[in-house]
Amino acid sequence: MKNNIRKLIMMGFLLLVILVMAACNSNNENGEAGADSSSGDYPNKPIQVVVPAGAGGDTDRNTRITAEYLSEELGTDVVVSNVNGAGGTVGTKQVLDANSDGYTVLAFHNSLIINSLLELADFSYEDYQLAGASIQDLGNAFIVHAESEYTDLESLIEAAKENPGEISIATETGAFTHLQLLAFQEATGTQFNIVDVGGAAEKVKALLGKQIDIVPTQLGLVQEYIKSGDFKALGIMADERLEGAPDVPTFKEEGVDISFDKFFFWAFPKDTPEEVVEKFSSALENVSNNPDFKAELDPHLVNSDYMSPEDLQAHFESLTEEYKALHENSNN
Repeated sequence: MKNNIRKLIMMGFLLLVILVMAACNSNNENGEAGADSSSGDYPNKPIQVVVPAGAGGDTDRNTRITAEYLSEELGTDVVVSNVNGAGGTVGTKQVLDANSDGYTVLAFHNSLIINSLLELADFSYEDYQLAGASIQDLGNAFIVHAESEYTDLESLIEAAKENPGEISIATETGAFTHLQLLAFQEATGTQFNIVDVGGAAEKVKALLGKQIDIVPTQLGLVQEYIKSGDFKALGIMADERLEGAPDVPTFKEEGVDISFDKFFFWAFPKDTPEEVVEKFSSALENVSNNPDFKAELDPHLVNSDYMSPEDLQAHFESLTEEYKALHENSNN
């Protein structure tokens, strides 16, 4: 009797093992099918956007505006997360190492090229799956305190030549403004005291407190301080004056032949499914063409300017060569 019971228990145990194994195989098969279907019904949960910059700057602002419209287009929450540090490399690396399922996306700008160029990062745009660009900023400006002795670029250049290395100018090592400063020094034969004071918000505080002489930043980011009379703009690095700021001259008008545009792009980790990238890029294009989106950007003096992944790739390639030449010349 006892032997029969033991046999029954053993048979039951073996049957249980077989059922568990079958269930595991079924789950694996369903999981693979689920992965395929999850791409097909993407997105079916919130998308995290990593902004490699602090809150209050133009990257944060532009991303949050775009994210609101993307949420409507994609039918899910698009949640912005600020991951600051090391000129943006902390945040960019976080996305690079994330799951390639389409639920972690990078929102950044030209600094990705500069981080690689200055060897702050051992990766570049080629290590991501580019999804497109949505905003362009042509208002890269030199800003001074309203009480500054510098009234235009000519007076600044003259003072810098008389006092090489003494006039302080703010940036972050590896940031977009860092490259602008190198270009300005090369074009004018000047040398400044380049000081890393932190991100956009920290730069504004430093200038308000007169702890720094010059702040290169986006005109739209500080226009309220200009309107209030706290700051003044010496010029913008664009080919033409901005429609929203017609009184601010271009650097070229003032005899300094340099021009920079700042583009804000979106990218996924490598190996993100193509259909996911295409759906996100299509939503980004729809947002960029949305009249309400364009109207919301106008007060910030930035343009809605969609670039497809292919166009973005070409733009990255062109700027990388341009920046590389500038960096090499500044070191000679």
